Amino acid sequence: MLASFKSSSSSSEDATTTTENPPPPLCLASSSASSSASHHLRRLLFTAADFVSQSNFSAAQNLLSILSANSSPYGDSTERLVHLFSKALSIRINRQQQDPTAENVATWTTNEMTSSTVFTSSVCKEQFLFRTKNNNNSEFESCYYLWLNQLTPFIRFGHLTANQAILDATETNGDGALHILDLDISQGLQWPPLMQALAERSSNPNSPPPSLRITGCGRDVTGLNRTGDRLTRFANSLGLQFQFHTLVIVEEDLAGLLLQIRLLALSAVQGETIAVNCVHFLHRFSNDDGDMIGHFLSAIKSLNPRIVTMAEREANHGDHSFLNRFAEAVDHYVAIFDSLEATLPPNSRERLTLEQRWFGKEILDVVAAKAEERKQRHRRFEIWEEIMKRFGFVNVPIGSFAFSQAKLLLRLHYPSEGYNLQFLNNSLFLGWQNRPLFFVSSWK
Repeated sequence: MLASFKSSSSSSEDATTTTENPPPPLCLASSSASSSASHHLRRLLFTAADFVSQSNFSAAQNLLSILSANSSPYGDSTERLVHLFSKALSIRINRQQQDPTAENVATWTTNEMTSSTVFTSSVCKEQFLFRTKNNNNSEFESCYYLWLNQLTPFIRFGHLTANQAILDATETNGDGALHILDLDISQGLQWPPLMQALAERSSNPNSPPPSLRITGCGRDVTGLNRTGDRLTRFANSLGLQFQFHTLVIVEEDLAGLLLQIRLLALSAVQGETIAVNCVHFLHRFSNDDGDMIGHFLSAIKSLNPRIVTMAEREANHGDHSFLNRFAEAVDHYVAIFDSLEATLPPNSRERLTLEQRWFGKEILDVVAAKAEERKQRHRRFEIWEEIMKRFGFVNVPIGSFAFSQAKLLLRLHYPSEGYNLQFLNNSLFLGWQNRPLFFVSSWK
């Protein structure tokens, strides 16, 4: 139970800091008390969000001071979640008070992250500042991405399932050339397993394995070149005929990407089988970008791909209603944080960093970014299914081997009973407990 629900009579000058005399922290005597306190914290969080939606900032700040005193980035999963959502609401309030015409806030900066993070010691803060003193966070994000890939099944589930869909679709390709357009290649972690599978399945032992060409899209040309070099070295070790091409996308320049794809269609190599990989990419299109996503999918269709793979969050973070979006985000991240708590120790530095720097950034984006600047615009599978069919794509069922492979992934690397897999609408879903979190589907 919460020890007190009365806030200090003196208001805080900065909503992102704790009040001078905060209410006492949670006092938990049993697991049932812990469950009750968690429920109460979430209820207060929704009430605070409701006040924010009504621009009743004084009432919201009073509740947020209580939530701040009774949550922590070092507590249980609920306390950590409430801590991040409370800070996001505080930042939203500050920005809206500075600019009443702004719906919410856009940018996650080092200063905001520092001021909205509770540090239990000067050492923690010093380590945080050391890691974030460089304004170019691409190297840090690469590190967080690797941790996310190692510590959770979310990324690897999408990669392995999409790979198997590509392998299934090109099984009759024989020794022909395969060209993969990867719309967000990042560090290229998805492709070594597929390259190895291609090298092993040559139809003629006396002939070279099929050739592979990957066009990798990304924002950082240096990072793309590094990815290409790594993949090239790996392909050479397999004896695989391999080419890597870069396609640089200026930040959120989807129109520029559209032009590049059309040029790619004009330069297609005869006899080459094309696969388009949209893993954690399509959510970048806003709900209001109906024309843009239509043009984009039409451009993809013009490539005449053998297969189009899609992996996305099973969530609705693009709702125009702030309260609907907030409730959906809380529901989604409750499951994410519960899964982290079940699989990682509470003192895990990697867990804390992922929660604060990766998922915390996503939460801030959903809660506090302006509509036109939000990057987390996830939509549920049923919405994507409708969109894909509208533009002429046909759903290709995910195969049974992909399901078995995903089960093996969970059993070997993430042995927790909380994760579950489900076949639905020819697609494969990964969830925690009863909450689907990610899906993979394929189209042609």
